Amino acid sequence: MSAPEPAVPANDFIRDAIRRDNEQGTYGSRVQTRFPPEPNGYLHVGHAKAIVQNFGVAEDFDGVCNLRLDDTNPGTEETEYVDSIKDDIAWLGYTPGVTVHASDYFEQLYLWAEYLVEQGLAFVDDQDGETISAQKGGFGEPGTNSPFRDRPAAESLDLLRRMRAGEFPDGSRCLRAKINMAAENMWLRDPVMYRIRHARHHNTGDAWCIYPTYDWAHGQSDAIEGVTHSLCSLEFDAHRPLYDWFLEHLPLTGDRPRQMEFARLELTHTVTSKRRLKKLVEDGLVDGWDDARMPTLRGMRRRGYPAAAIRNFMLAIGTTRNNSVKAIEEFESFVRRELNQTAQRRMAVLRPLKLTLTNWPVDANGEPVVEYFEVTNNPERAEDGLRSMPFTGSLFIEQEDFAEVPPPKYFRLTLDREVRLRGAYFVKAHDVVKDEQGNVVEVLASYDPETRGGDAPDGRKVKSTMHWVSAPHALDATVALYERLFTTRIPGEATGEALDDLNPSSRELLTGCKVEPALAESAPGEVVQFERTGYFAVDPDQPMHFHRTVGLRDEWAAAQKKQGK
Repeated sequence: MSAPEPAVPANDFIRDAIRRDNEQGTYGSRVQTRFPPEPNGYLHVGHAKAIVQNFGVAEDFDGVCNLRLDDTNPGTEETEYVDSIKDDIAWLGYTPGVTVHASDYFEQLYLWAEYLVEQGLAFVDDQDGETISAQKGGFGEPGTNSPFRDRPAAESLDLLRRMRAGEFPDGSRCLRAKINMAAENMWLRDPVMYRIRHARHHNTGDAWCIYPTYDWAHGQSDAIEGVTHSLCSLEFDAHRPLYDWFLEHLPLTGDRPRQMEFARLELTHTVTSKRRLKKLVEDGLVDGWDDARMPTLRGMRRRGYPAAAIRNFMLAIGTTRNNSVKAIEEFESFVRRELNQTAQRRMAVLRPLKLTLTNWPVDANGEPVVEYFEVTNNPERAEDGLRSMPFTGSLFIEQEDFAEVPPPKYFRLTLDREVRLRGAYFVKAHDVVKDEQGNVVEVLASYDPETRGGDAPDGRKVKSTMHWVSAPHALDATVALYERLFTTRIPGEATGEALDDLNPSSRELLTGCKVEPALAESAPGEVVQFERTGYFAVDPDQPMHFHRTVGLRDEWAAAQKKQGK
């Protein structure tokens, strides 16, 4: 297993516990973790926290982390999701020790289930799920024993074997552990271990018609694999007594794994419920699991979020047992910081307005002269060098960079005002061309040839520097601009349904954008900085289509500065 950036082990309660285990020789000072997603959807940013946690802990202690597909529910799991999970983990920069399936252990789990029946610690219940649920009782109210709880072990064993053989229909029987229906912990009230489900499984085919529940498969799979520290999100804290009970009552040949829980990741303006994400996809509210607005790793990848930024954010927020909601602006600050170091700078005009330099020279054939300027690819990395940009008397600038009647404190181009074209010349507008509706469609200006490179020999200054693209050399592009997918900080807080707060204006698609020629060489998925505009990712499937990753303004840093932090 490996990750791109080795890190000094952090100080948190999980790593401190592992250090104590190692000092005491627990597990022979061996550390093994696992990442166990259910393959019933695509991984999202919350899973990234668990990935970085499990793989990071193993790496810090020279251990190993396995990928285990927790595939105990054949009705919702698909090979498509299995493949996507493997790919997303690799993209984040991690390599599992081994990749396994919970279904690989179905035979051993079944044999252990028979053992518990023989020991009088499990029984077959003929009641339906609704009845069993009603008998569970509530907090402060003990449950009611099943009338089949004292069924002889031999009878339960016979019924269990007939369940496996496919003799009974779905839902007609189940296998339950015999623990304590009066336990304060609801998970200990004779939990279901197996249910009958005649369904084809993506990994085992039709070999089984009874399937283990998560709680029965989880700890036992850990034990089979040799997991030492089973790291789960905090909602499984209440499951831990059951996790331990099963392991205590089985004839294990190796060490018993230890479950520890940490707070999961929640982001503002974001939903990580698989059910709701799936509804967004199925109802056509987004373009798919990899829509750039989605909080899935596939969506973030398409949008241009660097894997390194995701890892660094997860490491920075640390590991605690306190659930909290992190500001998405903080997350985006890590994305912006990473891209500032790595992204190439490019010129792109999203809403073009033609700018014509009326005094631009022509050559001997009467053709406009073409000049070239050497422009820095990335001021943060000198090794990225320079690129050559063509410049002519026919240019495109942003519509918002010209105002015929400027508002107060407007420093960009207007009539009789001089501005700098980035890296090129000072220009001054002197007239406009309008269409029949009175809209400005072209600005006429003159340039000062003495200001080549963007500085005036006489030392005069301008208050604005604008980007541009040479019109004869410009390439056409489409650009997708994104706002928050959900309008409220905590989606669903007011109504109880997150999708009520879906933003109908979360994407704006711009066509007819004009970009510099160098962008034709950008690789699929590459992120570049459109100067003065933001960071944009090249779509992996559509050439010359760009997704805005984040803007240039660091909203998180600004908010922290305002608060004096």
